[in-house]
Amino acid sequence: MKKEVSVQIDRKQEVRADMMLLLITLFWGVSYYLMNVSLTELSTFTLNAYRFLGAFAVAVIGTFPKMRKINRETFFAGAAVGVALSFVYTGATLGVQYTTLSNSAFLCSTTVFFTPILDFLFFRRKPSKKIIVAVILCIVGISLMTLKEDFSFNMAHLKGDLFSLGCGFAYAVDIVLTSRAVRNARVEPYQMGVISLGACGAIMLVLALATEMPLAHPRTAFVWGAVIFLSLFCTGIAFIVQPIAQQYTEASHVGIIFSLEPVFAGITAFFLAHEVLTVRGYIGEALMIFALLYMEIDFGGAKLNRRRKG
Repeated sequence: MKKEVSVQIDRKQEVRADMMLLLITLFWGVSYYLMNVSLTELSTFTLNAYRFLGAFAVAVIGTFPKMRKINRETFFAGAAVGVALSFVYTGATLGVQYTTLSNSAFLCSTTVFFTPILDFLFFRRKPSKKIIVAVILCIVGISLMTLKEDFSFNMAHLKGDLFSLGCGFAYAVDIVLTSRAVRNARVEPYQMGVISLGACGAIMLVLALATEMPLAHPRTAFVWGAVIFLSLFCTGIAFIVQPIAQQYTEASHVGIIFSLEPVFAGITAFFLAHEVLTVRGYIGEALMIFALLYMEIDFGGAKLNRRRKG
């Protein structure tokens, strides 16, 4: 019978884990610019296959002794997360093709909304009032950053909107699956993260072979550099560190932290692509950053400490 461990989350460990996840989110924010560069020479599924299979190969070769013995629970948990990741990247890719970028960006970011719901369904863990407030702030922030001036969706692109919505839902599933898996005493988080890379990469390679033959490869040093950074930092480190960090924090925290991805993407676009947001967009970014700080700061503990000092 599968043994699950009840993890008592330590506040210091939780903050440290959240900071690790914040670094991952920064990598993903930068990845939008790097993907845009890479797609000038590569097709979508081909790029994703390079990213995930490259990261998988480096992780296995670099830590082969740690990967030699993998138990059944770890293998299947990693495979399940890898399948979820393939849905995430397929949904995002097709969403961009069939709808506007603003609609796609907003709907892909609905992970922050779906994660607490799935967390409750999987773990029967009710979100705290603090989490609910933070989620609402994030949704408002994402809306300000990505929706049209009249806050409307483009109904002419419903197909793409549904794919993008599926991306947001799939990543919430990925987060909750990861949270559930790492609470199983027999699942090794690092191995699970590596296996998820291989599973997603294999699925992306099949999709590339089916739809993008002949497979292309980077032709310039700049694109090679972008693909390597995407593979090592935005994919390899990110999806291996995620399950390790999620041992020490709640799935709802993860969803809110990952919702900052559009913020980092916007900052990167400002400095590297010289894109400027509207005033409303900057207000949205500020709301999302405030939501993260509100979630992380223990106001009750701070008040208690002040009373003790007095």
